[in-house]
Amino acid sequence: MENRIKRNDFLKSLGLKGASLMAVYCGASALSSCQNESGVSPSGTIDFTLDLTNASYSVLNTVGKYITINKVVIARISATSFAAVTQICSHEGQPQVMYNGSGFLCPAHGATFSITGEKTNNVSSKGITAYKTTLTNTSLRVFS
Repeated sequence: MENRIKRNDFLKSLGLKGASLMAVYCGASALSSCQNESGVSPSGTIDFTLDLTNASYSVLNTVGKYITINKVVIARISATSFAAVTQICSHEGQPQVMYNGSGFLCPAHGATFSITGEKTNNVSSKGITAYKTTLTNTSLRVFS
């Protein structure tokens, strides 16, 4: 026969020592940033060119639109310029960064970044890697 304890009785048995342990754990995790914040940009050198006449990339012909390729988010920020950043968020290293029309954000925890990759709120302790872009006719080069 199994010896079961009710949840309420278990929580009561933890008493002060359980509450102390939770306070230390929660307090310590609130004071430190995520462990995964180092080395979270795509590995290696970034250098590729997109043909904007190709249907796969033609969305970049519209201001405010973006695509993600090779873990790099590329956005058309004006009629003449683009912004490119890593898709890997510096907060927890998740590949969720996207363009929101005025900058970049990670919906996982709300981290926001400028078009140059600088952090714009306190969710992340640092910015994300930004890449250079050059448009020549209909060819967009993204490079580090």
